[in-house]
Amino acid sequence: MTVHFSELPLPEKFIQHYKERGIESLYPPQDECIAAGLLDGADLLIAIPTASGKTLIAEMAMQATIARGGMCLYIVPLKALATEKAREFAGKGAAIGVATGDYDQKEKRLGANDIVIATSEKVDSLLRNGAPWLSQVTCLVVDEVHLIDDESRGPTLEMVITKLRHASPDMQVIGLSATIGNPKKLAGWLGADLITSDWRPVDLREGICYHNTIYFADEEKKIPAPAKTEDINLLLDCVADGGQCLVFVSSRRNAEGYAKRAASALKCEDAALDSIAEKLEAAAETDMGRVLAACVKNGAAFHHAGMNRIQRTLVEEGFRNGFIKSISSTPTLAAGLNLPARRVIIRDYLRYSGGEGMQPIPVREYRQMAGRAGRPHLDPYGEAILIAKAEYAVNNLHEEYVEAPDEDVRSRCGEPGVLTAHILSLVATGYARSRDDLMAFLEKTLYAYQHTGKRALNRTLDDALAFLTDAEMLTNLSGMLHATEYGDLTSRLYIDPHSAEIITTALREEGELTDLALLQLLCMTPDMFTLYVKNNDVGMLEKFFYEHEEEFRTEFTYDDMEDFFRSLKTAMLLSDWTDELGDDTICTRYGVGPGDIYNAVQGIGWLLHASGRLARLVAPEQRDMVEETTLRVRHGIRHELIPLVRVKGIGRVRARRLFNNGITGPEALAAADPAVVGRIVGGKTAESIIRAAKAARRGSSRRDIISERTAARDSVSPSEDRHDNTPAGKMKEENDTGNNGDSGAQRTLFSFGGKTGE
Repeated sequence: MTVHFSELPLPEKFIQHYKERGIESLYPPQDECIAAGLLDGADLLIAIPTASGKTLIAEMAMQATIARGGMCLYIVPLKALATEKAREFAGKGAAIGVATGDYDQKEKRLGANDIVIATSEKVDSLLRNGAPWLSQVTCLVVDEVHLIDDESRGPTLEMVITKLRHASPDMQVIGLSATIGNPKKLAGWLGADLITSDWRPVDLREGICYHNTIYFADEEKKIPAPAKTEDINLLLDCVADGGQCLVFVSSRRNAEGYAKRAASALKCEDAALDSIAEKLEAAAETDMGRVLAACVKNGAAFHHAGMNRIQRTLVEEGFRNGFIKSISSTPTLAAGLNLPARRVIIRDYLRYSGGEGMQPIPVREYRQMAGRAGRPHLDPYGEAILIAKAEYAVNNLHEEYVEAPDEDVRSRCGEPGVLTAHILSLVATGYARSRDDLMAFLEKTLYAYQHTGKRALNRTLDDALAFLTDAEMLTNLSGMLHATEYGDLTSRLYIDPHSAEIITTALREEGELTDLALLQLLCMTPDMFTLYVKNNDVGMLEKFFYEHEEEFRTEFTYDDMEDFFRSLKTAMLLSDWTDELGDDTICTRYGVGPGDIYNAVQGIGWLLHASGRLARLVAPEQRDMVEETTLRVRHGIRHELIPLVRVKGIGRVRARRLFNNGITGPEALAAADPAVVGRIVGGKTAESIIRAAKAARRGSSRRDIISERTAARDSVSPSEDRHDNTPAGKMKEENDTGNNGDSGAQRTLFSFGGKTGE
């Protein structure tokens, strides 16, 4: 029975918003969810195709919860999706908060919102830091819940769900996914009713292309062949019919290469494309950015993690508005971003896997890509096309992808070392006080639900406890477990205990710890993203290593040589960044994009902050060195600019201009002629930074007193929640308030519905 949207017991503002968009009735899967008790607090696992209305289902559940006086938590897999969902949920009567900030904060302000959107990692850190508002959550929505099966992020998502359900057994849980091979098993673990459907608002036709013929299940379709390659012919055929294309390839290089060929073939002429291209050109700091602008001018684009935020945003908006006709991308684009297209072309279904060579992509990944085909209300149908490399592959691809079921979702918590950090956090936050408590908790995980025997779980638990007690992060007194100051700090900093051990061991060693050695050390930790090492990198890396061998504090064997070289390459990039090399030079030297530089700086920045906090506890004599390195990495500066960037409003560019003009520190700036400074950095900026320099000079002695008091307080009770007065902490405060001049990326505070959340 079809439900009329206006008849639902939901807030009037929410109903009115969708009525104005022409929504009168619900899709069949949405009807099923209403009948299953969605608005009455029922737990549901909703496994339905992409574009069949999962987000509206979640919104209806959350609006019903809010109307009852409850609070909602919406977990997404990516930070970019958190922002996208916040904009999507805004303006419908609910106050929206987005949690994407530092990992050792309680974010108390978020409790003033009706809906908080966050990644699973951020929620885990909030749990570890005792965010009080989490106890008020009465509705949990987990988007892309199948990512429990992801090797890197799955254990955290599983543990977050388990913790939240353990703390609030009556909380409504809504799981959303389009790709679950064993939905009954997952629903059983969640204690949820299962809603499944194959219904889509736009029909999806899946086929295999070989020699410019598309083989669908019920027909063959010949396409024109003006170009020499099928991937371009499939694009031109779709665009000629009024559609847009998403093209999925195996690497960034292939994405950029296809975009160049597509732009050459399309040759679009449009004032809107010219405008987007001009913005991209203005923001371009590398050859990659200039190539992107040239491609967009002709109607094509590429999309991958090496791009910066401005580039990705302009490409996505240009595609959504219909101006850009083609985006070639690595599979990351399929992981939730709302970019549907008439035709999805999966050109590369093989992907390189270390030690295994080229391997087929999972069926689930194919489904995520194929699910982007068909724009609701714009396309009469959607097409997902795999390109076969040989005639015999046509039938094989039908069997292996089009007709194949999705892979089962399996827990990843049984893999070695995965649970160590989570076990530490369970003890540190009071979830568990003994081994029996830990075992009772772990028995509520999906891993325990899927494995009837306890032997493996017992072994995993014992291994983790042995490591944590040997590392002096936990004490075990007559069976009672307690977190030490070191263990509590490690948990709240949201770093892997193995990372903390690597850091503290190096900090306590005798001898000088150089900036380069610290960077390389942090790049060896499990928490750090590192760059891929190509064959032609090895000579450069070996030469650099032998030139600086005496500095490094990590040893490596043949077995872990690849990891060492990855850490070394990443540390070299960061060292070049702190030597003030430009993005273009760094990108060329290391074969990366601006987005990779940003990711490396952000990743190491957090580890440097954690190192500063750990140094305060275990090696105070190293604290100044760590904090100076933190400032250098954050701003991308050499040592001589450190005094200047401590002044509010001065970052990398302004500090270098001032220094090169003889203004080398706050004292010189405070005494400088405003007219002279104005000629260097601009009149208004000159006034504000001179005021800041004078204020810093007046307050220096007061800050010294505060610093001494803070150190004394920290030595008494380092586990208390408090204001962080270290330079690393001040660094974060400047990010929060946006008073960071020209010093690079800042965190954003989002405000929706009249309330503010990070």
